[in-house]
Amino acid sequence: MNEADALDLVQSAIWTILMGAGPAVGAAMIVGLVIALFQALTQIQEMTLTFIPKIVVILAVCALTGSFVGSRIYMFTEQVYGRIVTGFE
Repeated sequence: MNEADALDLVQSAIWTILMGAGPAVGAAMIVGLVIALFQALTQIQEMTLTFIPKIVVILAVCALTGSFVGSRIYMFTEQVYGRIVTGFE
């Protein structure tokens, strides 16, 4: 295993993490912005108003994108195991 193989593996790992966490983080960010705008317009400063919708949306997004995220993780795992078998050649 040389530096190019290690960098390729780290790049694939980071890309897999971004693709796996991206939908949930993006949805939480959008919901957070909408709720912050709503709180600023109505001056309602309730703490639970921010958490409950985010949790519901994140669970829904994870349920909808679970197969996609699972397939990305599976592909990365197969890539890593394939490189272990071939000895990073």
